[in-house]
Amino acid sequence: MARLTRHLILILSLAALALAATAGPASAHLAKVVVRPGESIQAAVDAADPGQTITVLAGTYRENVVITKDAITLRGRGAHLEPPAAPAPNACSGPDPAAVGICVLGQINFDTGEVLRPVEDVTISGFRLRDFPDAGILALGAKDATFAHNVALDDDEYGITAFVSSGTRMLFNRASGAEEAGFYIGDSPQADATLVGNIATDSRFGILWRNAEGGSAVHNLARGNCVGIMVLSGIEGLPGSAGGLSMRANVIRANTRPCEASEEGPALSGVGIAIAGAHDNRVTGNLITGNVPPGPTAFSGGVAVVRDFLGAVPNNNLIKGNVVLRNQPDLFWDGTGSGNRFRHNRCRTSDPAGLCGH
Repeated sequence: MARLTRHLILILSLAALALAATAGPASAHLAKVVVRPGESIQAAVDAADPGQTITVLAGTYRENVVITKDAITLRGRGAHLEPPAAPAPNACSGPDPAAVGICVLGQINFDTGEVLRPVEDVTISGFRLRDFPDAGILALGAKDATFAHNVALDDDEYGITAFVSSGTRMLFNRASGAEEAGFYIGDSPQADATLVGNIATDSRFGILWRNAEGGSAVHNLARGNCVGIMVLSGIEGLPGSAGGLSMRANVIRANTRPCEASEEGPALSGVGIAIAGAHDNRVTGNLITGNVPPGPTAFSGGVAVVRDFLGAVPNNNLIKGNVVLRNQPDLFWDGTGSGNRFRHNRCRTSDPAGLCGH
């Protein structure tokens, strides 16, 4: 995850130089805006008033898009977004101008990390984004952003992600092939994020919740990752706090992909849901099956409650009423922390023994 820190610092530094002022009040009668193949999505966004809806028709668009205005709705109708052949620098690009497909960017104090003015109520839906060097969709300093019915494929770091944001909604998206996380909520002490109906496959983490507080993950599918869902406090010299997440009615199965140890973190595989150094999470009514590591891993299990990579311990987490079968083991707790409860789960194996019987 060292790359996460470097990318975020570079993005913030460039954004401080390049972020333009938000447009003025929306006009009383907003004209319908349609973008067709061969036209520029960014040009339509730049010309739009806050509150405007921009419809992007079917076709392949090779560009990056940055949204800094409130209440913009960007609606794809079979639109595919890919990195441009000759990208121009933008307010969210970092060292690589093609790094992010669609970026929702607020105003931030770059010395303190404080969000001075979030960009609010932006909606992105119906896009297929692939092969971006950093993220398909990134929210940075956003409030109440909604990302729905998008597909993010083979983006190098993250499929769909939000940092220093609140009220993010990720609804019925699909993310696959991310080197780090398909869906990521990070560095958000008031995250209050909602993830519903998403499909996360073939990534290091299907869903990653790091240094973020509050929210829910409901009816998601995580399959074929190294870790299905992880709630993580701190890593790589970056202490944090993570918790207050409700995870219920998710299907977490066959997360058997091997991830070797690297600067990104320890070797991980065969983990369904991991609570690492996090607090006050509720894991209820999930189906968690077939999470078995094929090789070395720091830990494994259908549900694993462990200290994080900096030594912070998990506290006051509830694991209740889940079906947790054919994992290795079904339930795992490293014995650290306090107030962690395992209740009425359908499972057969645990480490330490006896957790299934509680």
